[in-house]
Amino acid sequence: MSEYNASASKSTKLILTALALGVFGVGVTEFVPVGLLPQIANTFDTSIATTGWVISSYAAGVMVGAPIMTLLSIRRPRKQMLIILMVLFIIGNLLSAVAPNFALLIIGRIVTSFTHGAFFGIGTVVAAELAGPGQRGAAVAYMFSGISLANLIGVPIGTWIGTMANWRTTFLVIAALGILTAVAIAYLVPNLPSPKNVRVGREIKALTHPQVILALLMTLFGFGGVFAALTYLTPIMTDIAGYAESSMSWILIIVGVGMFTGNWTGGKLADRSLIPSVLAMLFLLAATLFAFNFTAHSAILSLITIFFIGFFGMATVAPLQSVVLEYAKGAPTLASSINIGVFNLGNAVAAWLAGATITTSLGLTSAGLVGGLMTSLGLVLAIVAVVLRRKAQETRTTISVVEQQPAA
Repeated sequence: MSEYNASASKSTKLILTALALGVFGVGVTEFVPVGLLPQIANTFDTSIATTGWVISSYAAGVMVGAPIMTLLSIRRPRKQMLIILMVLFIIGNLLSAVAPNFALLIIGRIVTSFTHGAFFGIGTVVAAELAGPGQRGAAVAYMFSGISLANLIGVPIGTWIGTMANWRTTFLVIAALGILTAVAIAYLVPNLPSPKNVRVGREIKALTHPQVILALLMTLFGFGGVFAALTYLTPIMTDIAGYAESSMSWILIIVGVGMFTGNWTGGKLADRSLIPSVLAMLFLLAATLFAFNFTAHSAILSLITIFFIGFFGMATVAPLQSVVLEYAKGAPTLASSINIGVFNLGNAVAAWLAGATITTSLGLTSAGLVGGLMTSLGLVLAIVAVVLRRKAQETRTTISVVEQQPAA
């Protein structure tokens, strides 16, 4: 990302900074419940497994909301839509903050989640278009650095606020951050023209290409495994690794450092060698998640492992998003938004599967096992995608050679 910063214009950096600020806010509201689950459970007298729906319902809402909001916005000016999405973000977080019961908290989370996919999708396309040759991955990573910073700074601070005051105050602060983001977008992002010659049918049809479907499934399972572990990180680190609940703020900082450095690494790798970087990061992520099933019992090894879960997990994001943009050139905005939704569908599936296994005799540490299996499936799908793509290229080359040969 440093190379990108060196070559990008000042105006482009400001635009990407505004987008990264929005991503930061969305990242905080997505991840901060991880450190607040016990408090929320106490407020509504629900079990930890049930309270996990605060996270998984958000993830499911992103999947549903991403295509809906993107299709509704596909002919609107992108700046206008980014501001509208931030207003929805503010409303959802305010509703979460004042929710009198668990059901309304879930509704607030779902309202907020409808911002996520479309904001990331539109932002990704804007970032990629602004990037120069060979800089797309770095530009996307720059925008997604907001997620890394959310985990490095925002989530620990949000967890600390929740511990010192209460979890409702955390959501009020996030709503205020949404207001700041809306103002930043209004002042920093130019009035970008509405997309021209956009047909909803053509956008949807582009998503049915086998390579695009495989790319989306790679995201679903490949990154989804991360949340099998992170959703239940607080009870794992307190009940298994032996840390006090008050330690979760700095423990989440360790995860955030891993994510920040992983995001930077993933952006660089995506520009240098896209497909090999996807395969390598998925393999290393799966291995780390499997290891967590065992290292969770050690105070020191568990910290090292969660750092690398954050690192390898975030290192897959820019490459996976770039793969979808590469494969879905006919529908970049919709495909990008759908892929963000798929990221979160994977999170929801992972949280649900892990929630089901931790209540069995396998216990809390089985979350790492579930995550490793999911990411391994994503790796297998990535290998299948590579094989099919090479065969398709070989077929096109053969046809081209035959057509160029003179008739007998």
